[in-house]
Amino acid sequence: MNRSKLLLLLIIAVIVGIFLGFDGHKLLTLENLQSHQSAIGQWIDQNLVLAVTGYAVIYVVVTALSLPGATIMTLAGGAFFGNLYGLAAVSIASTVGASLAFLVARFLMRDTLRKRYAETVAKMDRGIEKDGAFYLATLRLVPVFPFFLINLAMGLTAMKLRTYALVSWIAMLPGTFVYVNAGTQLGQIQSTGDILSANLLLSFALLGLFPLIAKFVVGFIRRRKVYAGWQKPDHFDYNLLVIGGGSAGLVSAYIAAAVKAKVALIEKHKMGGDCLNTGCVPSKALIRSAKAADTLRHANRYGLEAVPVKGSFKNIMNRVKDVIAKVEPHDSPERYRKLGVDCISGEASFVSPWELEVKHHDGRTERLTARSIIVATGGKPAVPPIPGLNDMQPLTSDNLWELEEQPQRLLVLGGGPIGSELAHAFARLGCQVTQVEKGERLLAKEDADVSELVLKQFESDGIDVRLKHSAAEFRIEDGEKVAYCDYEGETIRIPFDQVLVAVGRAANTTGLNLERIGVDTLPNGTVPVEDDMSLRYPNVFACGDVAGPYQFTHAAAHQAWYAAVNGLFGQFKRFKVDYRVMPWVTFTSPEVARVGLSEAEAQEQGVAFEVTRYGLDDLDRAIAESEDHGFIKVLTPPGKDKILGAVVVGAHAGEILAEFTLAMKHGLGLNKILGTIHPYPTWNESAKYAAGEWKRAHAPEGILRLLEKLHGWRRGGKNTKALRSTYAPD
Repeated sequence: MNRSKLLLLLIIAVIVGIFLGFDGHKLLTLENLQSHQSAIGQWIDQNLVLAVTGYAVIYVVVTALSLPGATIMTLAGGAFFGNLYGLAAVSIASTVGASLAFLVARFLMRDTLRKRYAETVAKMDRGIEKDGAFYLATLRLVPVFPFFLINLAMGLTAMKLRTYALVSWIAMLPGTFVYVNAGTQLGQIQSTGDILSANLLLSFALLGLFPLIAKFVVGFIRRRKVYAGWQKPDHFDYNLLVIGGGSAGLVSAYIAAAVKAKVALIEKHKMGGDCLNTGCVPSKALIRSAKAADTLRHANRYGLEAVPVKGSFKNIMNRVKDVIAKVEPHDSPERYRKLGVDCISGEASFVSPWELEVKHHDGRTERLTARSIIVATGGKPAVPPIPGLNDMQPLTSDNLWELEEQPQRLLVLGGGPIGSELAHAFARLGCQVTQVEKGERLLAKEDADVSELVLKQFESDGIDVRLKHSAAEFRIEDGEKVAYCDYEGETIRIPFDQVLVAVGRAANTTGLNLERIGVDTLPNGTVPVEDDMSLRYPNVFACGDVAGPYQFTHAAAHQAWYAAVNGLFGQFKRFKVDYRVMPWVTFTSPEVARVGLSEAEAQEQGVAFEVTRYGLDDLDRAIAESEDHGFIKVLTPPGKDKILGAVVVGAHAGEILAEFTLAMKHGLGLNKILGTIHPYPTWNESAKYAAGEWKRAHAPEGILRLLEKLHGWRRGGKNTKALRSTYAPD
């Protein structure tokens, strides 16, 4: 921190110290002002200009430094100066004070937060640039958030000072008038009978109704503003139209049909989306075959004779297709039509916030209208623009399942969950796998100890993991495919037969004609959604991979509930999406399962925590199955059993994690897990043992020492004297 910032902080600290030292927070109370009302009023009558000026200066300081007492001072403005002078003094002083707080926050914190939370700040800036003035006005008009928080938060954005000051002044005027007017009535209380006067009751009524009235007005203006230029249909074909038949779209349509709404689901390719056809289902089928191969190869672990693994890769891929075929009826058009969903095969694009144009595969087009529309078009693998990569005909999680011949040398780009899962599976199936990751470790979103354990297992299974390698170019040299990677200033040559790209995913928005309704995608390709999953318009929603921020099937289904319910009943009640307890699993071996905060995230967010670890090498079931490696790590507040986060690394980690997820969702601590009977011998006993480790570390040592002496006294002997001295009176 530079000298200018330190000096400003010192000045602020001195002023706050003086304010608290002279009991300023006790002076700015309604009782104190009323008790000195007569004396203050007489002095003001004799020194009106000085009094108004001094009052305004104090108000500026209180507001600028976010000191307690701004509400009382506003009421005092009306009580001592009346509506005219009070309103003028408060409106000007509050605007100046808010602007100073805005500048202080920008000067002290914006640069630091931009570096630390670049993505969040950038998101705020985009919103402010697009609709900042209106957004600020709504915050000022509807006092849900304390004004001092608005001052500080807006200072962190890119909003211009003049815009902030002007909008704040105008938007705060109605509320300022209500409070000042209430103050004028408070100043007129002379007896208990005055409390029931009509003017005073009206002022308090305005004070209570203002937030509700303002909220209604703001909502009305927002709707008029966003729908300006659009003609709403007189009637609708459907209550809900859903674009996309993946996890998010299927859940949305299911919910709508369950509550007897008329709903249509539009899918241009295959029902079930990525999860069924190219993602979760086929990858887990492949991983299971790979695990079977690993078991045969290492059968000596179980007292059997290890055998060389022989099998047809084509048969393995046929099994994957058979698994997809067995699951497919769960997501089929036939099933959803029986549920009451109109399933339409075609490509949809926006015509208006209520209307879609659907291009059918037979060439027909039709237009459909609905009260609400949900975009659930999912995502696709991202292929980076590396020179020569497209010439390699790269594999992705989309086209991988078309392979019939096993690649001997497989190059995997990416060390995230998808890349790691597939790299491990192909290695166990007998491929020579090289995994390239430009970061310093695999599974970068997990803690370092988690990444280290997975890396050791990968290396043990023969995967050539190249960390801090960045693919720079692909070539064909003498008929051989070659990748050139940058590594600490050197160029590394890696020959391969097939390359699998797993460096992330991009949202599917092509062809939706979102620009028609004024929706721009974010830099990462997703669409910007509000907390209720709405997409600019209160009746247009998005959920799943196209909305982010999570790329999980269960996250898509979770979001879909909010999108569907708000789409159908949002005019009466809206629900904000809850991400507080979001679990996920990476299906490598060992599995990596996590919910809540990691150590790195807790440190980054400044959350105080302590760590409890339990090694799975101590678990009887793990030992019996020769899977006794891995650990459980639980984060809790210091001295408390509340679960802030948990990670399980080992066999069956995804199943073990469910207990911690349930506990976090319903506010249950480790003591509750410890007090629950777990059948023996099971993998889930490990959750109880982890809770036991926490309990052991927090045993009440003082009480235990006294109990030790008590038991000794009850046995008789040398501890009797010690116990008597412990309880003897002074």
